[in-house]
Amino acid sequence: MDFDPEGKRLPIKVDTATNAEYSPRPLTVAERKAKCHAHQFVGQAAKAIRQSRRNFLKTLAGSAATLLAFNQVFARSGQAGGYFAIEEEAAYDTAAAAQNLGGEEFIFDIQNHCVDPSGKWAQGKSGKRWMTVLNQIFGQRRKCATGQFDCYSAEQMIKEVFLDSDTDVSVVSALWGGRNSNPTPVDYAAKARLLAATGGAGHRILIQGGVMPNEPGGIEFMDVQAGEFNVAAWKTYPQWGPNGTGYYMDDPEYGIPLIEKARDLNVKIISAHRGLPLGGMDYRYSDPADIARAAKLYPDVTFICYHSGFEVGIEEGPYQLDNPQGVDRLITAHQENGFRPNQGNLYAELGSVWRYCMSKPNQAAHLMGKLIKYFGEERICWGTDALWYGSPQDQIQAFRSFQISNTFQDRYAYPAITPQMRKQIFGLNAARIYGLNVPKLQTILHSDSVSLLKAAYNDSPNPSFETFGPKTRRAFLKMMEMQGGRPS
Repeated sequence: MDFDPEGKRLPIKVDTATNAEYSPRPLTVAERKAKCHAHQFVGQAAKAIRQSRRNFLKTLAGSAATLLAFNQVFARSGQAGGYFAIEEEAAYDTAAAAQNLGGEEFIFDIQNHCVDPSGKWAQGKSGKRWMTVLNQIFGQRRKCATGQFDCYSAEQMIKEVFLDSDTDVSVVSALWGGRNSNPTPVDYAAKARLLAATGGAGHRILIQGGVMPNEPGGIEFMDVQAGEFNVAAWKTYPQWGPNGTGYYMDDPEYGIPLIEKARDLNVKIISAHRGLPLGGMDYRYSDPADIARAAKLYPDVTFICYHSGFEVGIEEGPYQLDNPQGVDRLITAHQENGFRPNQGNLYAELGSVWRYCMSKPNQAAHLMGKLIKYFGEERICWGTDALWYGSPQDQIQAFRSFQISNTFQDRYAYPAITPQMRKQIFGLNAARIYGLNVPKLQTILHSDSVSLLKAAYNDSPNPSFETFGPKTRRAFLKMMEMQGGRPS
């Protein structure tokens, strides 16, 4: 059964879906016009080359046509900061489209999510809150499979991430919440890895251990995760706390013990949700300044700032030293703690922030321009927050073709984004952090079970072009009300 036989969905997904950590925002006027124009343009292009609309949209030419249509509308709207570098003929010629949107980069997505459809997390108070929201999301929509939450399952993740995108390796990341209320407990993340391993492709999935050091037993549970589940890294949410109070990553009560335990266990990669303030929780603990301080204190530990300090509703512009919001906060902390481009143990990660900005060319240009300028292309990691946004292929294609305009390069001293920069950001940086031998791994990947399955799948691909995160403020507000909080 074709997921979208009439071709009503575009391959580059621009909608109000979120990662369930911030309230959906209305599309901008330019985004709405871009989608409308793209629907018209892809129909014309499909007709011109005598393909059905759906079949055309499943090709690289369909993606190219969509991005070209976006370029036209964004340019007319005065957004001169960036554009998708795609030739006009790519909309009508698959070979030309492959030149612009195809790629051989090693893609290592360090922020993927899946949700255990039937785990014990759903039985507790916090779990029931998640259940309510997921019911709202899926209750009036097509199920991905037979189960209520299968759109978020490990099986669905493998399809959307590995079959429908160019992703080579992924990290399954924990969500926020305590051990008994986390929708992605470490044992379910291990199930995702086991599913891949059963097919001979266990090397494609790594898992993070969720650590809430301010939860009773949280530090001790790190021993279990390292010993029984062989976690490759740690994930923490400093804004979260069992009593509503978060912690700072360099405080002696919770932050330092977490880092010391990671060192003792020799799992010295710590990823932290910094930015994207969680509704109903103390805003001050969402500030990313602490991760830079912690990184300075422990140069032998790698710290990855998930979301790069991004805040929805804060427009990303040129870096300003005195700006206390958004990505600028992280850059300021990075500078104040003595870090320099392409040096040190502090990394910025693009989950949700690239997806949010990629349909806003000026913000996208400022985001990438200032991160490359101040952090350096060797200190930025690729993450997409899939499955909330469906398959990450559209994010990959958008980044693969995005370029900062000459105007913004001259005005703000931003660099042009080069193929080598893309390779570093897409996967080489994270591979270095996680100790992956990329040449050796690529040899294995090219002949493993996922590659063989994908080769067969590509004979008749069936991408959903759908996002799975909450799209309405009503669904998000309901979760916040049940938590006694407020939306971010």
